[in-house]
Amino acid sequence: MEILKKKGEEMMKKFWIFLLTPLMLLFPGAASVRAEGLNAVLVVAGAFGDRSFYDSSKAGLDRLIAEKGVNGVTIECNNENHDTQLRNAAEKADVVIAVGWEFYNIEEIAPDYPEVKFIWIDNASYEPVDNLLNITYAQNEGSFLAGYIAAAVSKSGMVGAVGGEDADTINDFIVGYKQGAEYYGNENGKEISVEVSYTDSYDDPALGKDCAIALNDKGVDVIFNIASAAGDGIFEAGGERGFYAIGVDSDQKYIAPDVIIASMKKEVGDSIFDAVSKLADGDDSQFGTTWVADMATGYIGIGYGESDMPQQVPDEVKDSAEVIARKIIDGEIVVETTRG
Repeated sequence: MEILKKKGEEMMKKFWIFLLTPLMLLFPGAASVRAEGLNAVLVVAGAFGDRSFYDSSKAGLDRLIAEKGVNGVTIECNNENHDTQLRNAAEKADVVIAVGWEFYNIEEIAPDYPEVKFIWIDNASYEPVDNLLNITYAQNEGSFLAGYIAAAVSKSGMVGAVGGEDADTINDFIVGYKQGAEYYGNENGKEISVEVSYTDSYDDPALGKDCAIALNDKGVDVIFNIASAAGDGIFEAGGERGFYAIGVDSDQKYIAPDVIIASMKKEVGDSIFDAVSKLADGDDSQFGTTWVADMATGYIGIGYGESDMPQQVPDEVKDSAEVIARKIIDGEIVVETTRG
């Protein structure tokens, strides 16, 4: 009888698989939509694999899946069709997390899906939208510290930055970086100059390498990567030519421990985890607002890799950076910005 019972159960399982498989092929999101828990779709303007901005956002989603029981799906736009992919995400989600300033039509799209919550990472709508939470980052504050550290470590007195494009968000890093480098120079009676180049790409390491080599040819010996995956070329050039680099968005030192002396951390993943966790717990009061993740919130800072990695930044410089961070938090130092 037990054998017959098991055979019956197996036949019933096969029946349901036979019945549901065509539906899942027609509606690939159906399984996640029916599952218990919050359905979150993470849409990135570019692509994963940058080991900084986009990968940090995915790490936040992965934590939500593991720790909060959220059902997570990802969409890569590969720098095109942002509006279409945003709408595709909204059709299958309780909450859509749009990562990148490129989703600037979100304030027009979100009202079309009043039952869906939207989180826009790295930019803000002009006017509040009831079902939209904007999260912007004070990358200028963290970049101030990066500039200070770069100037302190530089032997030539020339430091540089390679940006992905000449745009407000990237230039927000740069104004803070310049101000921090100049602060170090003024504090120590040294002449510090800052050189900037743009790749006009976030994906092509060859362009990042070309920009880095051009800056190094001018005498720059510390270069700040603000170009996402294109910045891999900066690290490669640093290894070949013997100059240092500073990572971006995540602690990137593990990529090239002998080249990357520090990283400006912009904890996108942690901010996503915290915002969606609050929603998963039933609190949607943050929607309709803009949340500024600055140094005081703990989402902006500096990382030096693991303690067993080479540490090119002297302890006294690290200590000074901590003092400066406190001054920024307390308002004693006001960091310039390109953003309102």
